[in-house]
Amino acid sequence: MADDTTDTKSSNQMWGGRFASGPDAIMEEINASIGFDKKLFAQDIRGSIAHATMLAHQGIISAEDKDKIVHGLNTILSEIESGNFEFSRQLEDIHMNVEARLATLIGPAAGRLHTARSRNDQVALDFRLWVKEELQKTEQMLTHLIAAFLDRAEEHAESVMPGFTHLQTAQPVTFGHHCMAYVEMFGRDRSRVRHAIEHLDESPIGAAALAGTGYPIDRHMTAKALGFREPTRNSIDTVSDRDFAIEFLSIAAIAGMHLSRLAEEIVIWSTPQFGFVRLSDAFSTGSSIMPQKKNPDAAELVRAKTGRINGSLVALLTIMKGLPLAYSKDMQEDKEQVFDAAESLELAIAAMTGMVRDMTVNTARMKAAAGSGYSTATDLADWLVREAGLPFRDAHHVTGRAVALAESKGCDLAELPLSDLQAIHPDITDKVYDVLTVEASVASRKSFGGTAPSEVRKQIAFWRARN
Repeated sequence: MADDTTDTKSSNQMWGGRFASGPDAIMEEINASIGFDKKLFAQDIRGSIAHATMLAHQGIISAEDKDKIVHGLNTILSEIESGNFEFSRQLEDIHMNVEARLATLIGPAAGRLHTARSRNDQVALDFRLWVKEELQKTEQMLTHLIAAFLDRAEEHAESVMPGFTHLQTAQPVTFGHHCMAYVEMFGRDRSRVRHAIEHLDESPIGAAALAGTGYPIDRHMTAKALGFREPTRNSIDTVSDRDFAIEFLSIAAIAGMHLSRLAEEIVIWSTPQFGFVRLSDAFSTGSSIMPQKKNPDAAELVRAKTGRINGSLVALLTIMKGLPLAYSKDMQEDKEQVFDAAESLELAIAAMTGMVRDMTVNTARMKAAAGSGYSTATDLADWLVREAGLPFRDAHHVTGRAVALAESKGCDLAELPLSDLQAIHPDITDKVYDVLTVEASVASRKSFGGTAPSEVRKQIAFWRARN
């Protein structure tokens, strides 16, 4: 999308004067953005209607011309939505395509629409409106994903599974508690989305090319008409700002990272070696030569989409990093990155929501794995501190000896005879067996935010109230 004052223009006669001669084929190819910015047609027309209405209200154009413009723009909107609008590369971008068609429909009155504005503030408006709507859509999708996790967490508040650090069995937790970890992650993502909407909720229209305008426009009127909190406060920053797009990509990258971590766990959990979950056929595929296989392709593709989103963020940061104020044509390259990332994020959230709701959880397999790797060793150490009065470091040493003995005998801690435990430390009694089961371990973790089923249910209630 071009700067009204500096860019080489196409051969269309709307430019006139010294811009009447058209660029060569290479310039047309590099300059045109209609191939992707036509996605902004609804926002462009909405902004133009608000602008024309304000111009008429301020007496800058006549009410008759305003009515013609609004009717023509609504006609164009219907044509585009019905697929009957022919976009032209020679007209460069969505703005000029709409304006050229408007001139055909209503004649000279169309030329009054561009009074007191530039393509610079026009594209800033279109893009900002589009990103705002996409953020609102993302907020809704994250809410649905959080709801899916809340349902699974409630269903499995007492289902025991191994908790991991370094992908090694650490301590028993519940599957409900593990699900709530993702509720927290996606809750933060949603919070970032809401803050981003607040940050961008300012209307750029009226900043014109970079210095504002001498016409007596009412920017507060157009801001209100377009659903913005207020107009932007500096015309130079307005046309050179793409923070809202970068912030969207940053949010998408963080959310994508969370989705990718979840996808990785689903890939691992669905292997025969783990067998914790089974994905539905809707989110799996088979092998072309191995009939026994059920591949978690949806999860793997979610994991891969994150790479595309990250690339879009880096691309736009790189595009913007060396630009002087105010507008530069480099900024035309911002939209494809955002459009691609938005599509990837939407697909990833939708796929993950479906997988979470549809997958079958093998609670028996999880429980069996929860007791492996001496996962209740910390419970033994805590019992020695609490019941035998040992300093934790001493209790840690005693527990280590007990684990070594169990390993040498090929049994779990709970299967060691009391005599063996007392040989390691005489103050151990048979009450220690009350804490060496995975159920007892999980139930004891009642600290705020802990894995005890009672605490998990408290957090579920908290999130249901705010979701």
